[in-house]
Amino acid sequence: MLSIALMVVDARFTTLQPLRSHLNLVLTPLYYIADLPTRAWDNTYQLLTSRADLMAENERLRAESLLMQSKLQKLAALTEQNVRLRELLNSSSLVDERVLVAELVGVDPNPFTQRILINKGERDGVFLGQPLLDATGLMGQVVEVMPYTARVLLITDASHSLPVQVNRNGLRAIAAGTGNNEWLELRFVGDTADIRVDDILVSSGLGQRFPAGYPVGRVTSITQDPAQPFADVRVAPTAQVNRSRYMLLVFSAASGYGSELPAIELDVSAAEADTDITPEAAGEQPAAPVTDGEQTDAN
Repeated sequence: MLSIALMVVDARFTTLQPLRSHLNLVLTPLYYIADLPTRAWDNTYQLLTSRADLMAENERLRAESLLMQSKLQKLAALTEQNVRLRELLNSSSLVDERVLVAELVGVDPNPFTQRILINKGERDGVFLGQPLLDATGLMGQVVEVMPYTARVLLITDASHSLPVQVNRNGLRAIAAGTGNNEWLELRFVGDTADIRVDDILVSSGLGQRFPAGYPVGRVTSITQDPAQPFADVRVAPTAQVNRSRYMLLVFSAASGYGSELPAIELDVSAAEADTDITPEAAGEQPAAPVTDGEQTDAN
């Protein structure tokens, strides 16, 4: 009954209001302590939820970043490939003979030979001894022809040599491979020969294997030894023999081959054909190496 009376008095009169204020002041810390576990749990839950969301978002952003980086790498590769194809097109416009675009599909694993496999063969009109160029110079010649592929002996192979001449004064010499794709050597160059560092060497056309006038290399060093009858001349190939992927097969009228073939138009899309052929799938045996005598008999 007392509690009911106090409630009636508190509802109709303001007599107990100061007492209520003091009681609220005393009970507030108790309310805070009683509510502390609930608020702690809510804060912990929000913290864990926010951390999980941040971790998930971080993983998503990391995956997107990795995907964008892979696309950027592919774009860079396509850009470089586009540049190389443009260089090849520009070089083909300077070639008087008919040309056919070929793509590198294999490299001879033998470290003592410098041979490659291209995706053009007998059905494309490729013939033995056919010259091969890239965008910057002579690369080699075809030494073995299969129906859909062909093997090319690079000019840097130790068994290969070709007649060249100094573009500055017409001095003739023989550029022989060394087995190293970084340099060639000129043979039988006298100590008094008029040859200088940075001279450009071009094919002389002697031997009727390589057309005349194509860049072969640049003289990088000349060493003269009084005890030796000839100077040691090193030449850096102008062709990118260890980097070029797309090349040009030249159908020269002077070679006598391919004269019965129809005119061949340069088609960059043809370089993308037959790319699934590998040296293992071809199943051929290596051809006999080209000797110096085959290149220099006409000299």
